[in-house]
Amino acid sequence: MRTFSAKAADVNRKWLLIDAEGVALGRLAVIIANRLRGKHKAIWTRHVDTGDNIVVVNAEKVRLTGNKFYDKIYYYHTGFPGGIKERTARQLLEGKEPGRVIEKAVERMIPKGPLARQVMRKLHVYAGPTHPHEAQAPEVLDVAKLNPKNKRAA
Repeated sequence: MRTFSAKAADVNRKWLLIDAEGVALGRLAVIIANRLRGKHKAIWTRHVDTGDNIVVVNAEKVRLTGNKFYDKIYYYHTGFPGGIKERTARQLLEGKEPGRVIEKAVERMIPKGPLARQVMRKLHVYAGPTHPHEAQAPEVLDVAKLNPKNKRAA
């Protein structure tokens, strides 16, 4: 017997739609990262992009547990000397790009490198309930029903 190694032609990508409303951020990011990499498939190969395309809607309504909404800090650098800046999760979620919180959480769960950049291009995050990917007919993945802990009453 030989070990199966997937090729790019072997991969059958689906489009998935995930509603982030009321779902815990970390639990959502784990599910998205695994689906993006393709680890839920039997043909998963570590050096091939075998994952699905994912559309996340209602990113502004994602839930952070504990006091993370006020205390969690995201750092970035302007590129100038002494240009380190910080924003809280509240500032990001209430700002003009609330999807950045989900993107960063998923990005930090994927091993770094060229394959990670290729995988992250398949993630599409939108703040509101609408998205421009209707033509792809994405299947709905109900994250809240996968585990009762994913979505609890606040």
